[in-house]
Amino acid sequence: MEIRPYEPGDADGLWDCKRAFELGLGSGTGGDNKAEKYEGKLDREYREQWVGWVERCVDADPRCVTVAVDEAGGTDETATLAGYVFVLPESHRFIWDAAVLNEIYVAPDHRGTGVADDLMDAAVAFARDQDLPLDRLVLDVDRENDRAKGFYERHGFEHWGEMVARGI
Repeated sequence: MEIRPYEPGDADGLWDCKRAFELGLGSGTGGDNKAEKYEGKLDREYREQWVGWVERCVDADPRCVTVAVDEAGGTDETATLAGYVFVLPESHRFIWDAAVLNEIYVAPDHRGTGVADDLMDAAVAFARDQDLPLDRLVLDVDRENDRAKGFYERHGFEHWGEMVARGI
């Protein structure tokens, strides 16, 4: 497994992971309506906009997206992404005053192999290098996702405030 910064040639594999990440968010919590909404947004236009945003973030700082490449999955041209981590670039510091772990995802076949730990290590190293008012790496996690909560706790994350939301 190779852990390295995202490259433009990774766009298709990254999108496959992002799509699986989003569909995973929509399943298991929030009822059928949530799953339908997540699936409904993942169209071609959303893909183009999201990949474009990723590339703008990577242009701002190439380390903000790190991928795990499954080298056993084929040749250089056909190797697949086993996962990724996306930490917002320092230029987004006005959102939280802290480093923001936007997304982390590992394909089911690679869970429990240490890939997620390697991606988290890359995220923490990148966050430490950012010049931010708060020395924290923050993220939003679904309170019903016990697997994710356990992973974050194992990596030293603690509750820090609470997000609240309302319908609009």
